Amino acid sequence: MLTGRPYGRAGTRCATLAPGTEDTRRSEPLPGIDRAALSAAAVGAVPSTLAAVTGHRRTAAALLALPLGIAAFFRDPDRAPDGPDAAPASPDLAVAPADGRVMYAGPVQEGVGPAGSWMQVSIFLSLFDVHINRAPYGGVVRAVTYRPGRWHAAYRFESATENERSEITVVDEATGRTVVFRQIVGLVARRVVTRIGAGDRIGTGQRIGLMKFGSRMDVFLPLDAVLAVAAGDRAVAGETVIARWPGTAP
Repeated sequence: MLTGRPYGRAGTRCATLAPGTEDTRRSEPLPGIDRAALSAAAVGAVPSTLAAVTGHRRTAAALLALPLGIAAFFRDPDRAPDGPDAAPASPDLAVAPADGRVMYAGPVQEGVGPAGSWMQVSIFLSLFDVHINRAPYGGVVRAVTYRPGRWHAAYRFESATENERSEITVVDEATGRTVVFRQIVGLVARRVVTRIGAGDRIGTGQRIGLMKFGSRMDVFLPLDAVLAVAAGDRAVAGETVIARWPGTAP
């Protein structure tokens, strides 16, 4: 978990890792590009390579846009939690787990959330958003559950329950709060990558994985959390405050 003074307003600097917190920061072959880009970009480069080998240089040059576009999809910019001078996180704040547009913010939608009563924030990621995912709340990972499923468009209601997804449950031992969040793939995104497991200690805003090519993330918070975003808001992973607990100044 992360400790220390709280954030300021939404979008301000986030958190550094506390001692004993597992560091899952990126280890890319190229600065700012996730390592998962290698295999995908290599496949995307095949048409250009074939065109070059057969002497079609102009076609080869044009086809280079494909692997370059794939590499751009896997971009992994540093955010507020990543810098050495980042402010420590407050256990009374939750942040956006993904870049994208808030589709829903309010009491949990019927049939969507885990058992129990929750507040819910759902974020839709378009093809043009950064697809690196981050933890909305720090603590100990109690469970990571993968469920295969269908590939409805991520903005459709049924995608929350029927699509392929990973569900992560995090508990903050100091406050006893439980936060559940899901990586849900969509119509184009057909693979979810989760790089944490049960027993890991993660920090608020820490990288936890990615989803490939368009998707959504759902966050389920305790009822006493006060939501700080609304449908239509733009969210930035690791920086935008999506909820705060009573007693935390905005």
